[in-house]
Amino acid sequence: MLFNLLQAPGINQAAEAMTQAAPVQQEMSYSLISMAAKGGWLMIVLLILSIIALYIFGKKWWMIHKAGDIDRNFMKDIRDYIHEGKIKSAIALCQKYDSPVARLVEKGIERIGRPLSDIQTAVENTGNAEVARLERGLPILATIAGGAPMIGFLGTVLGMVQAFFNMSQAGNNIDITLLSSGIYTAMITTVGGLIVGIVAYFGYNYLTSNISDVVFKMEGATIDFMDLLHEPADKTAE
Repeated sequence: MLFNLLQAPGINQAAEAMTQAAPVQQEMSYSLISMAAKGGWLMIVLLILSIIALYIFGKKWWMIHKAGDIDRNFMKDIRDYIHEGKIKSAIALCQKYDSPVARLVEKGIERIGRPLSDIQTAVENTGNAEVARLERGLPILATIAGGAPMIGFLGTVLGMVQAFFNMSQAGNNIDITLLSSGIYTAMITTVGGLIVGIVAYFGYNYLTSNISDVVFKMEGATIDFMDLLHEPADKTAE
C-alpha cells in the first residue's frame, strides 16, 4: 500500500516539481564575490579604496586610543615632583607614557627657568605638532568617503552607456538580455561605491570626534601645567 501511495500521480508531480526547482534556485543564488565581479573593473578600484580606508581607520584608531590612555594622577604626580624640585623625576614620568599630553608637559618641564611666555609657546607648539600627527591620514579617509560614491555613479553611467550601445547595435531585434548586463554593472557599482563611501564617512567622523577628546585633554593639561608654574614651589633641580 505504501508503494502505491508513492506511485500516486499527485506525489510524482510534486517530486518532479521540486527536482526542477532545485537547479533554478541554485542558479539564482549568487555569492557576493560573483556579484561584485559583474561590476567590472571599477569594483577593483572600490576594493582598493576600501582596503586603504580600513587600514587608515585601524591605524588611526589605535594611535588615538593610545594618545588618550594616561593615568588620572599624572598631573598630580608632576605637581608633586616639581614642588619637591625633582625635575628629572618629572621628566622620567613623562617619558613613561606614549601620549601627547605627556610629551607637551615634558616640553614645558624642560623649559622651566625661562620666561613663562616662552614655556607656554613651547607647550602650544608641541600640542599643535601632536594634533597634526593625529590628524595625518584623515584627509585621505575623507577623500575616499566623498570619492567612492562618485566612482560608483561613474559605473552607473558607464553601465547605462553600455546598455544603450547594445540596443543601438541590435537594431529591431531588441532583447531584454541586451540591457541586463549594462544595468547590472550600473547597479552593482553604485551599491559598492555607496557602501565604501558610507563606511569611510562614519569612520572619519568617529576618528575626528576622538581626536577632539584628546585635544580637550591636552588643553586641560596645558592649563594645569601653566597654573602649576604660578604656584610657589622650590624649582631647584635634583
